[in-house]
Amino acid sequence: MRILIIEDDAEASAYLAKGLKELGHLADQAGDGETGLEMALGSTYDVLIVDRMLPRRDGLSVIEELRKAGDQTPVLILSALGQVDDRVKGLKAGGDDYLPKPYAFTELQARIEALSRRPKAGGEVVTTYQVGDLVLDRLAHSCRRGDTDIPLQPREFRLLEYLMQHAGQVVTRTMLLENVWEYHFDPQTNVIDVHISRLRGKIDKDFDRPLLHTIRGAGYTIRDTAD
Repeated sequence: MRILIIEDDAEASAYLAKGLKELGHLADQAGDGETGLEMALGSTYDVLIVDRMLPRRDGLSVIEELRKAGDQTPVLILSALGQVDDRVKGLKAGGDDYLPKPYAFTELQARIEALSRRPKAGGEVVTTYQVGDLVLDRLAHSCRRGDTDIPLQPREFRLLEYLMQHAGQVVTRTMLLENVWEYHFDPQTNVIDVHISRLRGKIDKDFDRPLLHTIRGAGYTIRDTAD
């Protein structure tokens, strides 16, 4: 999942982002309400995590503006303001869930997963991807091919998730750098080649036909050649 954290406490934001990335998610960060609103409106996220007390624009105002703009991305409010009246105000402003600080990361993880299962306006939320006999479950964070479970590291999982989101399409190195590694420049390393090689060894090596293909001079694609 791609998650936006709008939190002005840099240490708390970094801790949260680190934990989410270790789970295989992409985590963007904004340090004030105005920046967070611009980022939320300018990109697509699966879940927003919003602190209430923010500089430049408070968290409830951010949520209200998003809803006015028609953005129905699920919002989890994190706040030290944990009284019943505070929670009610947060939910009335358009928040989908409210978690008082301090919180347990495992509970936050469970709440994010629950929010991601809710359908957004305009259609169902996709939680499972399949190409041939390869199945990736975003919520269970599991992968299998046929009857074989395939253990993946967080970065491998995110790489495969992105490829399967674009099954049948050519995915370029730039697309992978920006969406899997969050690099907005080419660091001139072989990091993609190494991870593609490892991923291919796990999902293709011991099976009857390859699904992950290199398109020379263009990038990579995942597709079932039996289709």
